[in-house]
Amino acid sequence: MANLKPYLEAGRMEAGCDEAGRGPLAGPVYAAAVILPPDFHHPLLNDSKQLSEKHRDLLRPIIEKEALAWAVEAVSAEEIDKLNILWASVTGMQRAVLRLDPQPAFLLIDGNKFRPFDRFGFNDYRTVVHGDATFASIAAASILAKTYRDEYMRKLALEYPQYGWDRNMGYPTAEHVEAIRRFGYTPWHRKSFHVKELEPSLF
Repeated sequence: MANLKPYLEAGRMEAGCDEAGRGPLAGPVYAAAVILPPDFHHPLLNDSKQLSEKHRDLLRPIIEKEALAWAVEAVSAEEIDKLNILWASVTGMQRAVLRLDPQPAFLLIDGNKFRPFDRFGFNDYRTVVHGDATFASIAAASILAKTYRDEYMRKLALEYPQYGWDRNMGYPTAEHVEAIRRFGYTPWHRKSFHVKELEPSLF
């Protein structure tokens, strides 16, 4: 499992949390929370960015079957524009955690920013930079968030085929930027995200 740690503290029910889709120009950001058994092991488990699509798709049902609890949440482009992408991602992780049954005693958060659950009485967490390459539960969450988001973007691509979302997943590729230039923005685009290549030139 790429030397992933099974937990931060033995004997405690910990949930790993991660997101997918902070950088795209279109579509929701997805967040997942996963509680794995302490003895969970799969030789392919790793940060989703280090895995092929084939391996992510293979791992997803295994994680869903073996996890003690898991949840995935989407935060819309509209909410991203209201909250900004960082806090939209955090909001998605919080919503995913609240859906876990059983509830964890501690959270492992990928990244370096989070908000305590003051109004929910949940303050026990640790942020971990590169957490998806450090803890198995965060790696599992990264896989669920990524696969669910990619699946959703492929569905949106059927409605808006000219943007190539089934290939670029909403990221600012040359194909996507050129499609925005030609066809304009859709309701699924994040209005607060600005594309340098689309800014008016002074010359």
